[in-house]
Amino acid sequence: MDDETRERVEHEAEIHALVNALAHDGTADAGAIMGSLMGENPDFREHGDEVPGVAAAVAEKVSDLDPEGQERRLSAIAPERLAALGAADDGDDHPLPDLPNAEAFEEIRMRLAPNPNGPWHLGNARMAAVIGTYTDRYDGWMCCRFDDTDPETKRPDLDAYDAILNAITYLEFEPDEAIRASDRLPTYYEYARELIDREGAYTCSCSAADFSELKNAGEACPHRDKSASETRAEFDEMVEGEVDPGERVLRVRTDITHPNPALRDWVAFRMIDTPHPREAASEFRCWPLLDFQSGIDDHLTGITHIVRGIDLQDSAKRQRFVYDYFDWTYPEVIHWGHINVDAYDVPMSTSSIKGLIEAGDLDGWDDPRAPTLASLRRRGIRGEAITEAMVALGTSTNEADLSMSAIYAANRERIDDDADRAFLVQDGIERTVIGSPTVGEPPVHPDHDERGVREIQVGGAVRIEAEDLPPNGERVWLKGLGCMRHTRDAFEFVGTDIAAVREEGVPVIHWVPADDARPVTLRRPDGDVEGTAEPGIAAYDSDTVLQFERVGFARIDAQDDEGRTVAYFAHP
Repeated sequence: MDDETRERVEHEAEIHALVNALAHDGTADAGAIMGSLMGENPDFREHGDEVPGVAAAVAEKVSDLDPEGQERRLSAIAPERLAALGAADDGDDHPLPDLPNAEAFEEIRMRLAPNPNGPWHLGNARMAAVIGTYTDRYDGWMCCRFDDTDPETKRPDLDAYDAILNAITYLEFEPDEAIRASDRLPTYYEYARELIDREGAYTCSCSAADFSELKNAGEACPHRDKSASETRAEFDEMVEGEVDPGERVLRVRTDITHPNPALRDWVAFRMIDTPHPREAASEFRCWPLLDFQSGIDDHLTGITHIVRGIDLQDSAKRQRFVYDYFDWTYPEVIHWGHINVDAYDVPMSTSSIKGLIEAGDLDGWDDPRAPTLASLRRRGIRGEAITEAMVALGTSTNEADLSMSAIYAANRERIDDDADRAFLVQDGIERTVIGSPTVGEPPVHPDHDERGVREIQVGGAVRIEAEDLPPNGERVWLKGLGCMRHTRDAFEFVGTDIAAVREEGVPVIHWVPADDARPVTLRRPDGDVEGTAEPGIAAYDSDTVLQFERVGFARIDAQDDEGRTVAYFAHP
């Protein structure tokens, strides 16, 4: 690296080392700071061979300072980092605000309320990440309630129940209880009848169009004043399945002149002929709408705090009418804005992803092109990295933009230290090697000498990236092997004096043996790439995460019987 770059590396490394030292009894760990250092400065990656050495020297100097000296130095070069460190010590820097009125409850009780119409996409993860973090923070209770009472429009997927529970586990949380709303129809009927007795609901036979016209005019429908006994009898007919879809609904009696027409006498139950896919619920035809079902369940499970999208503000207002009839206290509510995720061409929509899979445009929910948790998991991205990035968005009512780089940075911190290194050449060009050692010995991990080296048999030729080929007469350093001069369309070995790199700027590149390289299919979000890797990767088990040097991290997915490795690209 040139002098200017070295100065930048030293400066940034000193900041990270000072922060690390002040957080860990005055001793800076060079290995521990590498993930954040490289994550915040991606342009340092091209100097990946040299940065660890520079960082180690800086960390050693920082560790020689006493804590007061470390604090003074950090205040001088990065006062905002010192302020952030102090805030963290005070516990005031949590991106999630305190739960409102939390001190009024003996126990914080929250719920996830997924619709099991398919496995989770990335946007769904925010619910579990935030609610799980809150319940951990308050030592509270968390329920996963499957809101599956729409067997027609948002038809449940039988495989999605377990897929969603597995996704929650992947994100590092475990619900204290899991329930399915479709198991609870008799309970909803019971509370509907009680609501009718309290004159809070009535059966309505208006067509949807006729009621809409009346509602928008602030006029009551002709069924609104019927007696509770008549309403109960007609509701029981609905429960018994004696009513056709569209013939009758049960409405909550609210305020027909309410300023918000969406709150005027909303539907609590309707008829659906499409059988529920779950056999235990397939005989029911009278189904509650979400606002009624969810409101009843929130009360019965003792939910103290609800986190939901700002687009569902009217749900809380509708449910409050039911709570007032029963003289219940409504939970505290936090509304958040919509989340936008970059880096994907595929829409972040369960129905859209399902359609693309059915059309054969995606291989499945774990296709690397899909913005799903199954895809990220298969690519080797840890669930806690997703949780960290989601929690960092907070709970603002404004739209939140989630950059995938935030997930990648959080994941890099978790996997970099454990990930062995390997060479992968994607766009290869071969050159004969003359006079070199017979074995290359790059380190297994640049920060862990104790892991040893990878022994790569050179053979008679090597394969390198086409873009790395120097002009004839110029030199290049094959990592772990030595300095080569490109001459007469061959690589002539000229020595192992590292001064060629450090003082003369000879570029360092990766390589694989031409004769014994391992074929690799690297599955990326932007399409599959074929390449060849050093033979040693055949020894790694599936689910192992490696760093292909100068390419990025990848998870070994399969080692097939034909001598090919399939790996899923995680991120740079």
